[in-house]
Amino acid sequence: MSDTRNMTRVGRDGHDDLVEDLTGRLAPVRRLPAPWLRASSWLGAALAVGLVLMPLADLDGLRVRMAVPDLGLAALGALLTALTAAVAAFHTSVPGRNPAWALLPLGPAVVWIGASGVGCLRSWTVTGIEVADAHEMGGCLVFLLCASAPLSLALVLMLRRACPLRPNLTAALGGLAAAAAAAVLLIPFHPHDATLTDLAIHLVVVGAVICANTLAGGRLLAGR
Repeated sequence: MSDTRNMTRVGRDGHDDLVEDLTGRLAPVRRLPAPWLRASSWLGAALAVGLVLMPLADLDGLRVRMAVPDLGLAALGALLTALTAAVAAFHTSVPGRNPAWALLPLGPAVVWIGASGVGCLRSWTVTGIEVADAHEMGGCLVFLLCASAPLSLALVLMLRRACPLRPNLTAALGGLAAAAAAAVLLIPFHPHDATLTDLAIHLVVVGAVICANTLAGGRLLAGR
């Protein structure tokens, strides 16, 4: 009987030692900032790059273009799409958050694409169906893709600090945010009014960036 009590005491002491050993290794967990704050910091960094490049832009032409209602509305829609998509991505990266946050950028995206389409219709009524030449098309495409890549990477690295349960959804939202932010950065360097090819290029780039983020970014976030 005494041996049984001694074995029980030893087992209990060993269990207590194990618990103390495990708790002694615990490190304080730093709470993540609010999703809107993290999204704003990401978008702010992207816009800061645009401000650095602003002296290279055609500022007079930019003021003229932004005075046109549909062009100004399209620019605002792209900016709000980038912000709301980033907020939605950060929300969905946190376990337990409602996946309905993914619908947040829907309204701004409709405004962005819709206003861009109105710009195309306005130019058609004045000059007929206008398309950009191959050089302009290639320049816009390369700029959007090159700007989207680092923006996507930075956003995925920030999202990895959480633990998304729907990594593909989170990565897709990050892709939408990056593509919209790249479109905003393009505006000061866009030399002409909205055309059909502009709208087509933007749609292609948005789709390509979302797909690339879903495939690559989703795997990175899932690995997390």
